Amino acid sequence: MDSAINPPDKHATRGRPLPAAVDAPRHDLQTRAGGRVHYYADTSAGGRPLVLIHSINAAPSAMEMKPLFEHFRASRAVYALDLPGFGHSERAKRRYSPELYAQVIGEFLAEVVREPADLIAYSLGCEFAAIAAADAPERVNSLALLSPTGFNTRGLPTGAAAERAHRFLSIPGLSDGLYGLLTTRSSIKYFYNQVFAGTTPPELIDYAYATTHQPGAKIAPLYFLSGQLFTPRACDSLYPRVTQPVLALYDKDPNIDFQELPGLLARQSNWRAERLTPTNGMPQWEKPAETIAAIERFWGSLGA
Repeated sequence: MDSAINPPDKHATRGRPLPAAVDAPRHDLQTRAGGRVHYYADTSAGGRPLVLIHSINAAPSAMEMKPLFEHFRASRAVYALDLPGFGHSERAKRRYSPELYAQVIGEFLAEVVREPADLIAYSLGCEFAAIAAADAPERVNSLALLSPTGFNTRGLPTGAAAERAHRFLSIPGLSDGLYGLLTTRSSIKYFYNQVFAGTTPPELIDYAYATTHQPGAKIAPLYFLSGQLFTPRACDSLYPRVTQPVLALYDKDPNIDFQELPGLLARQSNWRAERLTPTNGMPQWEKPAETIAAIERFWGSLGA
């Protein structure tokens, strides 16, 4: 059930409320897969819905998609999710997985959006969006993927190895210490500097620090750090399942080499890609005008 919320009462943090990532109406959806999911919505412009999906790391939230929300809200009905375990959404102790995140996106499309939408996803969020699009193609019109994961030649822990990694990372004391080191201001600034060719906006650093210092903030990131949120060989096992038109925007990325992207483009006629240079992995913040122009060209080629 979708309901409006009162942020100061319902989303208290350690000592101070977590502010809104976007200045827009805020709501909750109680999902079967991921509990209470928070989202921002501006539907005043109407038009075909646009849903924005952030990445997964130690400090993600809808803030990552703010430049796109602010631009497209003037011409589209726009939604931005805080995925389970992050931002203002529920941070419960549960097993987080690619399937959980894809199911939450699917539930959101079915229960809130209720008509075919364009999706824009970032980094690991691209894999979740692709699963949702493949599982229910009638709900998704197109996908624009920003620095999508799944194109590395080097592998990640999977199966039993990922489970062992998660058990190790979850050891009391060790998990607190590790997460504490990853979420100091200096660490957050360091990691953001890896994905910016230029200067990291202070707004991103401040919000990342705030969102990582919430009750339960470390629970979902431990699944990410252990490798359990990645789809093995996504370029072969996942992305070919997507039948909708797809645009991949990329350049350099500290964690993705994109060496397998040309092969996918050669095999999948519904995929296209555009390189935005110079960017280091966060084009929607590094080069928002160029990112927006590329996405609008993509939609225009579809007759949107």
